Amino acid sequence: MYDVIIAGGGTSGCAAAYIAGKAGLKVLLIEKNIHLGGAITSGLVIPVMKSGTNQINTDFYKALTNELAMIGGQVTYQDNRGWFNPELAKIALDRLMEKASVDVILGASIESVQRAGRDIISLSINTKILSEYSEQIDTNNNYSYSNKVLSEPIAARYFVDATGNCEIGKISDCEFLNEEHENQPVSLRFIMGGINLEVFGKWLLEVDKNREVTTVEKINGNTHLSTAYTWDTDKEWALAPFFDDAVNKNIIKDYDRNYFQVFTVAGMPDSVAFNCPRLVDSINPLNILDTSMALKYARSSILRLSNFCKTYFPGFENAYISNIADMLGVRVSRRIKGKYIYTIDDIKSHKTFDNPVVISDYPVDVHSARKGESILNKTSDYQLPIEALMSADIDNLFVTGRCISADFQAQAALRVQASCFSMGEGVAKYIINLMSY
Repeated sequence: MYDVIIAGGGTSGCAAAYIAGKAGLKVLLIEKNIHLGGAITSGLVIPVMKSGTNQINTDFYKALTNELAMIGGQVTYQDNRGWFNPELAKIALDRLMEKASVDVILGASIESVQRAGRDIISLSINTKILSEYSEQIDTNNNYSYSNKVLSEPIAARYFVDATGNCEIGKISDCEFLNEEHENQPVSLRFIMGGINLEVFGKWLLEVDKNREVTTVEKINGNTHLSTAYTWDTDKEWALAPFFDDAVNKNIIKDYDRNYFQVFTVAGMPDSVAFNCPRLVDSINPLNILDTSMALKYARSSILRLSNFCKTYFPGFENAYISNIADMLGVRVSRRIKGKYIYTIDDIKSHKTFDNPVVISDYPVDVHSARKGESILNKTSDYQLPIEALMSADIDNLFVTGRCISADFQAQAALRVQASCFSMGEGVAKYIINLMSY
């Protein structure tokens, strides 16, 4: 019996578990992969994008950056503390959960949910959690042994669905907001090592004078940088001639260059992480046939992009692919119907709430696979209420991360990691307050 069970050990799930555990609640965190971190670790989604100067519920984010800094997995670049090492993040998250006395089960997913009216009372996972024992059976002085599994459903007072695809909500027959035409393209990130970053950085500064796109900075003797290019024509891209030439020479396909963005990685002084390829084919991230095809397609694109970099970018002569993400970068899938449905009008009007869990100014960021149709609308501070993280159908179920109760455009502003950290922490603090009564 737990106070809180959290399904999903990604950004929001880890934040919820840590804050609840530090407050003395008995917490279980269940993660389907063999390590925590979700998008940060399995998805290689780094760095954490800045989301304003008035953020709330940032205790976990600070704890994570401090833990990573102690083991060489964090740098502050361009006034952003969220430049992480995805491999060291696995270790940092293990350490944080231990400090918070959180029970963690890895390699398990939710199999079933047991309900009583409008409450979940327990859930079961797809693997047995308790040890087996042998029972001796006497059959006319011939002894045999029978194994019995000591496994029971796991009960809790409150449940948090941080699975990204809202698996508890789906199993529990909750209502969702999804519309078939409301989707964003998926990505598969990768890392290249063996790069002379000093040479590459100097070349970038000469080629691109736009400091809103390309930045280079020395931190503790190491070169850190960021640059980007898309096939959209709403702005001039300094890297465009190189991509044009590569397409003409069939080094890359035209669609390989629809979105290109690179960042250096904390603790990896010869590496860059790629926020690409972004897949132009429309796929359903909840359909295994679609995602299987997307993964194969993306890996072939990664090979072409790596060859492009080695051909055109100084400093990449000895570069190699060192890591390909273990999961697709999914921007939107299921969105639950909550006690409050947060909308783009709430963002535009800067509506305030009695119990906000997020304050952010991250833009409305809708990726499109079609040229010139992506949206990046800047905004000032907006708030997300706790009620948008509460299931409308189940009274003790909270939902965090990209599957919250928000319309399509509002979710596109809230799906980023900084906001997900705040969501998880905000839910934990709300549950802590409920438990105190």
